[in-house]
Amino acid sequence: MTSPPTRQGPVTVRTFAQRLSSTPRGARLARYLALNQLHAWGIPHGSDPSDAVALIVAELAANAVTHGRVPGRDFELRLALVVGRVRVEVTDTRPQPRPPAPADVRHRPPSPLAEAGRGLLLVDALADRWEVIDRKPPPGKTVRAEVDLPGWLTLVRGAEDAPG
Repeated sequence: MTSPPTRQGPVTVRTFAQRLSSTPRGARLARYLALNQLHAWGIPHGSDPSDAVALIVAELAANAVTHGRVPGRDFELRLALVVGRVRVEVTDTRPQPRPPAPADVRHRPPSPLAEAGRGLLLVDALADRWEVIDRKPPPGKTVRAEVDLPGWLTLVRGAEDAPG
């Protein structure tokens, strides 16, 4: 006996991509652009998902500028509004140093006196999922994080009516 097919709502994917200079100014601009794009997609400023994505983008962009910078090469910010979540990807062109995996961040936090190393703890706390993958095409790496959107269908339907 087969079960009847389930009715599935529309699946909408919205994307945004921007290359930015590997400078502190580029990192600040990434956060600003992400917030504005989320707002255009119907995820208002000051909402929990918007705030989480803004902090994740700020941290990943700062890492790309600080640790992934190759002189003369940009980093890339990609956002996607997909079924039930916002996906953030920040890609740089330097394969090393590679950030630690999520499990390593959770189980080996920096010492209390360390001057760095807390940014990915923030990403881990705010993202529902995240990972580090190889850049396609090489060289480089991408850090991808996802933030779930409660009530996403309402957001997607509103985004279909909005510009962008």
